[in-house]
Amino acid sequence: MIYSQEVFNLLTKQHPNAGCELNFKTPYELLVATILSAQCTDKRVNEVTAVLFEKYNTPELILQLGLEGLKKYIFSCGFYNNKAKNIIEMSQDLIDRFNGVVPEDFDSLTSLAGVGRKTASVVSCVAFNIPAMPVDTHVFRVSRRIGLSKGRDPAEVEKDLKEQFPKEQWNTLHHTLIFHGRYVCESRKPKCEECYIKDICKKIIVK
Repeated sequence: MIYSQEVFNLLTKQHPNAGCELNFKTPYELLVATILSAQCTDKRVNEVTAVLFEKYNTPELILQLGLEGLKKYIFSCGFYNNKAKNIIEMSQDLIDRFNGVVPEDFDSLTSLAGVGRKTASVVSCVAFNIPAMPVDTHVFRVSRRIGLSKGRDPAEVEKDLKEQFPKEQWNTLHHTLIFHGRYVCESRKPKCEECYIKDICKKIIVK
């Protein structure tokens, strides 16, 4: 892709401090926070986990809290019934199969109950600094809008991005695309006048 590196350079210049905005201290806390972040803002998740993690921040403690107890903590994150179920099942899975320790291996992460490809990619990328390309709503929208992908679903967009950028750039690109989608290339009203790639975004056409 002729414009890929130019896009990478400009986006990292516009968002030099791009990174994970979920608050966490351990891989397990990040895993829980990422599950909670589905269709919920990072700000709201951080408000919820600030209280939850004061007392319940390990698989063992979450299981002690129980399904109904967990629901009361995460209610404001939305879809709390399903999220609570996933977190409880994931925590039990960690204890039963991994001695309560979040595995670094991607296949092991995706094998956990309630953990999908995007969640596993976030944990790989952020907690373990392993190259990954999590595709959330921002990455999906921005990549398609500026022409880096014509993918019809997150898996196709992930594939397109991985093919265009070297592995050592994946984690940084992931964060800068999120920041760009969150603060500049907004869904309803993109701030094109503030965009560092405005002069080339219409020229990018993925093959």
